[in-house]
Amino acid sequence: MKALHFGAGNIGRGFIGKLLADAGIAVTFADVNETVISALQQRGEYQVKVVGEQCTLEPVSKVTAVNSSSAEVVDCVAESDLVTTAVGPTVLNIIAKTIAQGIEKRLLAGVTQPMNIIACENMVRGTSQLKAEVLKHLPQALHAQTELLIGFVDSAVDRIVPPAEAGESDPLAVTVETFSEWIVDQTQFKGNIPDIKGMECTDNLMAFVERKLFTLNTGHLITAYLGVMAGHETIKDAIEDPAIRADVKAAMQESGEVLIRRYQFDPTAHAAYIEKILGRFANPYLRDEVDRVGRQPIRKLSPQDRLIKPLNGTLEYQLPNSHLIKGIAAAFHYQNDDDPQAVELQAMFKEKGFCDTLAHYSELNSSDEVVKLAEQAYLALK
Repeated sequence: MKALHFGAGNIGRGFIGKLLADAGIAVTFADVNETVISALQQRGEYQVKVVGEQCTLEPVSKVTAVNSSSAEVVDCVAESDLVTTAVGPTVLNIIAKTIAQGIEKRLLAGVTQPMNIIACENMVRGTSQLKAEVLKHLPQALHAQTELLIGFVDSAVDRIVPPAEAGESDPLAVTVETFSEWIVDQTQFKGNIPDIKGMECTDNLMAFVERKLFTLNTGHLITAYLGVMAGHETIKDAIEDPAIRADVKAAMQESGEVLIRRYQFDPTAHAAYIEKILGRFANPYLRDEVDRVGRQPIRKLSPQDRLIKPLNGTLEYQLPNSHLIKGIAAAFHYQNDDDPQAVELQAMFKEKGFCDTLAHYSELNSSDEVVKLAEQAYLALK
């Protein structure tokens, strides 16, 4: 079985690519980083440092790489049984054209064996969004055949993979936490579902997508923003600050109540899940900087993302939300001159004020009580 994985960064190599290779699948990474591509081509293997209660080095072998901007990558798409991605939401639309070209070449060559595509991104129904972009680049005459033979499988992914440690010279070095979760929508596959240890199938994906979004992502981001304000450099330092931990846990409990109402999650089991997440944030072997986690605040303030979506859930079910509101307010204190979204957010905030800026990005109404409460929380944090 052949797989093409777009994105040879830390998540690609340390998480999805590793699971595929561990399952005996021949993995080709597609990326634009020539240093990483060359190292993968020359070595055909790398090691992943897995850290938890213990540190272990786990080998990943029989892999190669291709430049994702080359003509060769189209052939790789056409010849693959499985295409996966870990490129980030903004790059997903860019690679859609390449994937479409590969599908077109495959179908015109008369290949009738199904192929499945899974976007492994920090976004809700990312593969469905990728599919919409791919179809724009495919001739209309091939759409019916694509629906028949190409599976676009949505997934939820969860593993903390920090940037390379300072001073690390090996371009393939990667560190990951022990915990990982890759859940896929089994109803969307075409043909047989591949047997990949660590890939779990479900027919109720949204429950797991929102559990991760409302817990790991929400808690991670609020830890980062409150950590920045308190002068902490890392997520570990921030979550070990008792005041921040209390706020983050309370915010996750607020978002958790939405999940319990919406999906009938067991309250005791979900409380244990929250504690597990808090423990992961405090992993002493993971140096995850608050500035990295806090990046792209505009995307994270959008209606379907980790701050506003759980907030809207609390409004839907008339649940407490003061700590989620505090997290949203903290986003407006995040300043990072190296992050275009942070710069844009602060510029609009300066020009239009808190309520109009939050309303613009979150699609809440600027006159809503919850927006005014967020502004009050911002001023209280100040």
